[in-house]
Amino acid sequence: MKARDIMSVDVITVNKDTTVEEIAHLLSDKSISGVPVVDEQNRVIGIVSQKDLLYKDIEPHFPPVVEILGGLIFLKSVRQYNEELRKLVATKAEEIMTRKVVTVGEDTEVERIAELMIQKDINRIPVVKNNRLVGIISRADVVKYIAKKLE
Repeated sequence: MKARDIMSVDVITVNKDTTVEEIAHLLSDKSISGVPVVDEQNRVIGIVSQKDLLYKDIEPHFPPVVEILGGLIFLKSVRQYNEELRKLVATKAEEIMTRKVVTVGEDTEVERIAELMIQKDINRIPVVKNNRLVGIISRADVVKYIAKKLE
C-alpha cells in the first residue's frame, strides 16, 4: 500500500505569518497534533507540532560549562539551547516551526513511512507531489492501515 492510499487530503495548513496563539487554538480546536507551514505555492516550508508549542511553557536551560585553561567547554549542545530560546520567544509560525521537514511522495510505501516515523521520532509526514503539499499521514493513519492488514 502507498501513501496516496492512506493520506488525508484535506490538510489544515498555516502560513509563515500565522501567530503562535492562532496555531495553538487551531491544534486544540481541530484536535490535531501538528500543522504544515506552507508558502504561497503550497510548498511545505516547515511544520509546527504540539511539541514545538511546549517550548512556550518552559525555561531555557543554559548548557553547563567547564572552564579549562581559560576556555569554556560546553557539556551540552549550545545548538539545542539556541533552538529552545528561538521557540520560547517566537510569535509567528516561521519563528517556531521545525524547518527540516521529512516529506514523502504519493508512491512511498506505508512500511517506509512507518520506518521514517520511528527513525525520526515524528508523528506526521506531509505528502508532496512536484514539491507541493497534497496530503498528510499521521501515526493514526498508519495504525489504521496496520489494523486492517491484521484482520
